[in-house]
Amino acid sequence: MKKIAMLLLTLALIVPALALAEQPDEPAEATLFETPILITSVGQSADYQMLGALLTKVGVEYELKNLATSADLGEVKTLMLAVGGSSKGLGAAGIDADQELARVRELIEGAKAAGVRIVALHIGGEARRGELSDKFIVPAIRAADRVIAVAAGDKDGLLTATAGEAGVPIAIVNSITGVGDAVKELFP
Repeated sequence: MKKIAMLLLTLALIVPALALAEQPDEPAEATLFETPILITSVGQSADYQMLGALLTKVGVEYELKNLATSADLGEVKTLMLAVGGSSKGLGAAGIDADQELARVRELIEGAKAAGVRIVALHIGGEARRGELSDKFIVPAIRAADRVIAVAAGDKDGLLTATAGEAGVPIAIVNSITGVGDAVKELFP
């Protein structure tokens, strides 16, 4: 009887371990992001151009369009939202903050409908924070599948808290020079 009990106990321990071993590994989170990439501005700051330069430096190809709409998604697999408000940039684009929010909302809805993954990036640091930028930060983070931010832009914890509330993974990098590498890690 003891031998049978011991055999059953051994099987109870081994069978679940074998079942776990046979299951394929979960895909790495990085494999969830694919090219082609479209970068757009959210708030019309020049940060979207800076993001493009950082990606070029680390060898990640992308398309850049500051006023992208869902019509521009085409074959895009990853949409990168460079978030930072600029009243000068909005004026140059001939739009106000509400029109920019409407454009971004339409773009995000189109991306979600098409299965396009979204990365929100706040790379402008403390200079790209404040009432205007914060209007764009919160909805962009809530819509994202991943957030990358420079630490100086999150001194008050708004980005981290918003990402946490939305269940969105966030990577905080020490300086803008780390953004390119953080993005590169998202792609296989």
